This record gives sequence, C-alpha cells and structure tokens, in this order.
Amino acid sequence: MLFVCYPKCSTCKKAEKWLQEQGADFEKRDIKEQNPTREELKRWHEKSGLPLKRFFNTSGNLYKEMKLKDQLPQMSEEEQYDLLASDGMLVKRPILVTDDRVLVGFREKEWEQGVETDGLD
Repeated sequence: MLFVCYPKCSTCKKAEKWLQEQGADFEKRDIKEQNPTREELKRWHEKSGLPLKRFFNTSGNLYKEMKLKDQLPQMSEEEQYDLLASDGMLVKRPILVTDDRVLVGFREKEWEQGVETDGLD
C-alpha cells in the first residue's frame, strides 16, 4: 500500500496512526516533497471512481488563493490533472493506494473496508 500524506497535517497523522494500529504494511510518501505525477493522479482518479474534484484540497490556502472554486468548472480534466501535478498542496490528502482501490481523505469506515478487502500484510 502507498500512503501519500503531508506530515504536518493532523488528519494525515490520525490516518497514519490508524494504519499502524491495523498492522498495515505501507510505504509513506510526503506529498510536498514528492508530488504525485500527472500519470499517477489520472490512474488513481480512474481507480477511485470519485469525481476529480475530490482530489483537490478545497480547504487549502493555495486552492483559495488561486480561486479554484470558480475556475475548476471551466477546466478540462486534462488541465485539472496538470494543475494537481504542479503542487502537492493542491491535492487532498491523505491518499491510500491499495491493489484494488484508491481512498482520498481519511474516513475510518471507508478505510476499514478498503484495508480489509486488500488485506493487511
């Protein structure tokens, strides 16, 4: 499993602690140091089944500064992928990438199901 997070984020800390309590074997990646690539984002988006807007950190300062709330509806998916890949702080986190699914944001119930389905190694 790949756990993509921002170490200073309280939700990411809670998700990481939860993963550790479950005994999950995961690779941790700092989203600010190693932003997801456009290709990764596209693959994760398709695997997640979520609207692309869910991959944006809508409560982040950069999102607000760039006034993306007003711009996103006019942007193509390709433009949105490029934008997300340009700065990790635009991407909602944490992201958990398993063999079968991609979970965006930490919701314990969702993560329980995702981790159970893929198993803990």
